Amino acid sequence: MTNELELRGITKRFPGVVANDAVNLTVRTGEIHAIVGENGAGKTTLMSMLYGLFPPDEGEILIRGERVRLTSALDAIEAGLGMVHQAFKLFPTLTVAENVVFRDEPTRRGFIDRGASVARVRELAERYGLAVDPAAVVERLPVGVLQRVEIIKALYRDARVLILDEPTAVLTPQERDMLFDIIRRLRDSGRTIIFITHKLGEVMAVSDRITVLRNGRSVTELVTSETTPAEITRHMVGRDVDLGKRATAHAAGDVILSVRDMVVLGEHGRPVVHAATFDVRAGEIVGIAGVAGNGQSEMIEAITGLRPVERGEVHLGGADVTRAEVATRRSIGLAYIPEDRHGVGTTHHATVSENLLLGHHREPAVTRRGWFQPEAVRQRSGGMVARFGIKTPSVSAPVATLSGGNLQKLVVARELDYAAPLLIAEQPTRGVDIGAIQFIHDHLLSYRDDGGAVLLVSAELSEILALSTRILVMFEGRIVAELDPATTDEPEIGHFMTGAHLDAASA
Repeated sequence: MTNELELRGITKRFPGVVANDAVNLTVRTGEIHAIVGENGAGKTTLMSMLYGLFPPDEGEILIRGERVRLTSALDAIEAGLGMVHQAFKLFPTLTVAENVVFRDEPTRRGFIDRGASVARVRELAERYGLAVDPAAVVERLPVGVLQRVEIIKALYRDARVLILDEPTAVLTPQERDMLFDIIRRLRDSGRTIIFITHKLGEVMAVSDRITVLRNGRSVTELVTSETTPAEITRHMVGRDVDLGKRATAHAAGDVILSVRDMVVLGEHGRPVVHAATFDVRAGEIVGIAGVAGNGQSEMIEAITGLRPVERGEVHLGGADVTRAEVATRRSIGLAYIPEDRHGVGTTHHATVSENLLLGHHREPAVTRRGWFQPEAVRQRSGGMVARFGIKTPSVSAPVATLSGGNLQKLVVARELDYAAPLLIAEQPTRGVDIGAIQFIHDHLLSYRDDGGAVLLVSAELSEILALSTRILVMFEGRIVAELDPATTDEPEIGHFMTGAHLDAASA
């Protein structure tokens, strides 16, 4: 096989950190090449240089044997590269077709030919199995479809190499499997795919070869069919990691969270949570499983005070907080790891230290007579950074400089440090590496063992099974099953998640 691209000795330095240190990468034509590594290992930085978003300090890039200098994304596109970023680059008020052809619109007699745009997008979508309506407005589309739009954008510009940066981070299992089918179809058509992910199951399922990065360096290259997740993990983190082990049983105590007949309305004024009733006790982890969009997010927003409760009751530590403000719930004893670490979990323009202080800013340990004590704040923040392995140049660095996984670690560290009676953890390991996943799991279990009550919402059924004391399954806004993790498995959970139990009952 020929080499589609090569990176030789690529080095990139930022103030206080070497993001990439003499990295070598060879990707062959017509293969799916996975790049894996811990958070902060340099994966996204490396791909950003390949896509021309900023230049390497040292090293060279070769595309089909020729050395190239990529000074912008336009140079990369001209060289046959396309990239689908973790945060999609789409205009929400434009149609799918308008987004795809932007800056390269077909014309007729000097005017944009909208009919040709729609026809071209429809042809690409049908050829590669990318089910998309070219006339649909982007802001009305679910996230899985938005990703297909980004892929069509790259194919429209005839990208020979498609870079997918954490492409499954926001997808449901069904959307993920559809994406894998699309990736294989693209490979079989002669395209080359670079696939960046933290999830080793996905690496094993879809890739042909693997490059492992650690601490900014390329440490090994593996053939997928000749390796195992355990071997990949050892190269990534330097030790064995077992995420398949299930938590041991633990005696539950008093009810900390009580939800009774709760009804929550969605954006259009219609119920999206229907009469939800459940308890979470001290010393247990209650897992919520469900396909995205079945009311989990709205239910959590209502419990935390971010969305009003239409009917029903919410009690926290015996107090009725149904109509209480967020600050009141937190003062009673609620910690919250939100699904959206950017928009809800952190403030983008503040420092690492300031973000770690959120929710703790009134504590006597860091204030005196209403004023923050800088040294106390630095010590507290530095201790949390060290304890949770957050990779940052300093606690004074802007939080925007952190990788997605390290930003997630920051949010988890802050909320676990709060030591509230109730912890709501919504997608707590989304976008973090396998070593960090085990670290977060261990901390959640310690939280439980110390008498905390945990409500866990996760799209990863393996995580739900590994951590939960009990599992509640949601479908179309209703809790349709309560399962024992010791006696259930992923297929049974999926049976309830997809509503198959209703089909069987009506048969």
